[in-house]
Amino acid sequence: MADSYAALDATAQAELVRSGQASPAELVDAAIARIDAIDPSINAFTTTRFEHARVEAEGDLPDGPFRGVPFALKDLACTLAGEPSYDGVKVLKDTDWRAPITSNLAARFQAAGLVIVGRTSSPELGIMPTTEPLCFGPTRNPWDVARSAGGSSGGSAAAVAAGLVPFAHASDGGGSIRIPAACCGLVGLKTSRGRTSVGPASDEIARPLSVQFAVTRSVRDAAALLDAVAGPAVGDPISPEPAPTSYRIAVTAPLPPLRIGVMTTMPGTSDLADPECVATTESVARVLEAAGHYVEVAHPAAFDETERMTAFIPIWSAMATANLIAIGRKIGRDVTQVDVEPLTWMLAENGRSTNSGELMDAYSAMGAFTRRFTQWWADGWDLLLTPTLGELPPEIGVLQTPEHPFVGFGRGGTFTPFTPVTNQTGQPAISLPAGASASGLPVGAHFIAASGREDLLLAVGALVEAALPWADRRAPVHA
Repeated sequence: MADSYAALDATAQAELVRSGQASPAELVDAAIARIDAIDPSINAFTTTRFEHARVEAEGDLPDGPFRGVPFALKDLACTLAGEPSYDGVKVLKDTDWRAPITSNLAARFQAAGLVIVGRTSSPELGIMPTTEPLCFGPTRNPWDVARSAGGSSGGSAAAVAAGLVPFAHASDGGGSIRIPAACCGLVGLKTSRGRTSVGPASDEIARPLSVQFAVTRSVRDAAALLDAVAGPAVGDPISPEPAPTSYRIAVTAPLPPLRIGVMTTMPGTSDLADPECVATTESVARVLEAAGHYVEVAHPAAFDETERMTAFIPIWSAMATANLIAIGRKIGRDVTQVDVEPLTWMLAENGRSTNSGELMDAYSAMGAFTRRFTQWWADGWDLLLTPTLGELPPEIGVLQTPEHPFVGFGRGGTFTPFTPVTNQTGQPAISLPAGASASGLPVGAHFIAASGREDLLLAVGALVEAALPWADRRAPVHA
């Protein structure tokens, strides 16, 4: 029976516990056995907490919607007090740095009844769209171990795609939930800015690009988990409008006719994305048309503004500089060049050369761009459909180029042309595993909604999931 758990999503596993067909301890022991057997081939986990998990599973777990279901935390923020937190950084790994606090989101995951079995790999500080930190080595895609699992939530995505856990925490500062979801054949919901709390150690104003949620196997898991963890915590400076109904209800509610734009050209060009990425997007568009929605080739004119990246890079670089300051506080000394990867150091150097006026100007430019971009939704469009990625998952080593750091960093732009925009605007977006390449690799379709409309993304996701089901697909490396 234990092996069959790997085929179930989190909702199904939770139902086994509620109905008495399985105990939390049985689910957790089975997950631990799968991790021990499979993880050496994909390298998804950085640390495990198996004994803690077993004690928690045998104890008095909160009676939440996912009581007893195994879960993993991305090793980037989302900390547990007294436990390791390395952020993909060698000097934090070498000093075995322990977090002083449990983050708001980690506490909500635990309140939902989840049992955390370990932490999953991230590129150093979540910077790259591939998970190949030099201190832990590459996380491999369960669909093709020669290829990247994506990033920065690649460890979580690989662990879920391989059946080690049914879903896992993820974060997204430029596509880092949606990119690995597309690479690994999962649902990746990037929430609206402020939908889940990033406190108490971070802040949505100082660090506006990143949000935290999860990668899941099913739309219903994403909806139920968001119901469990969404909402502001004390002191949160940004909170979008509450959903008009629970997200679980939104998944099953009938949709009114929607006006949906489709974009398959690379932003700022007339060049199409990879043909197989385009084909999946077009197949989803046909599903939507058949369901009675209005679909046409259209997108916000502002999406083609290449100048928007001139605002993104100074903020991204300043965040790298701030991260090194924070690491210095953790280790009790200034961070040196040998403590971090070459790209991190070079971005931080760029951040140090950006003065306060230039940084504030970048924030202002990002805000002005947001107004231009989101006007499209105000003008009557409901959703924008694009490929999630510009191309199929790259081979390991294509984007991680420590000898020439900015080569791989720049190359990542053609890999991920459609995702960073919503980190600038704060809008929600979702990647759905709606297709497959000729070689069998997953291909994602990507929807962007107006701010606060995760309910609409999940409802459309359920429609696509029913028309193009992916529940029975299994990666070659799977428990």
